Amino acid sequence: MKNFSRLAMLALFIGSGTFVASCSDDDERAPEPVSLYTKLGGTRMVVDPNNTSQMIEQGRLSYRSVVDSTITLIVSDIVVGAEGNLGEHFAPVISEALSGNTTNVAILSDNLTDFFSANTGGGATNTYTGLDMVSAHDPALNPRMGKKSNDAEYDKFIGYVGAAAGLNGVTDPEIINEVVAVLESLRAPIVQE
Repeated sequence: MKNFSRLAMLALFIGSGTFVASCSDDDERAPEPVSLYTKLGGTRMVVDPNNTSQMIEQGRLSYRSVVDSTITLIVSDIVVGAEGNLGEHFAPVISEALSGNTTNVAILSDNLTDFFSANTGGGATNTYTGLDMVSAHDPALNPRMGKKSNDAEYDKFIGYVGAAAGLNGVTDPEIINEVVAVLESLRAPIVQE
């Protein structure tokens, strides 16, 4: 009984100290905003559906899924010959893929996944080491890029990303707006025509 009372007193003391600390003036600052990466699943480890013997962060998997679906939508648009398709932009990569060499498609997917993961709160486990946005989208500096983009083409790309997000269960308007804001912040270096 005596030990129980001491434990109860210790718990009460610790609890009151925690309560006082949580009510202090230092905690009047606004809470840290939740990163987009965290909203998309964060660092929680899940089985990688592309390699079930491997784990992947849920945030990174979310980005990769949307990136891969975006690439598929663009390729589908090219195949059906839709007006204003983005085929010329990705012609070098797509022509290789149609010949059976998917190496550069995989590199494109990895680069885009790295870029978005690293720049939206993915932390130290996600880094982007690719080209800067101006160089990456200039065919003179990046042989995987077929042509420079204009505003209408970039708008279409953003639409593909939105459609791909929906295909992957990302439908929360707040998250979609944040993704669009990230894409819009990249318009100036990407749109070069």
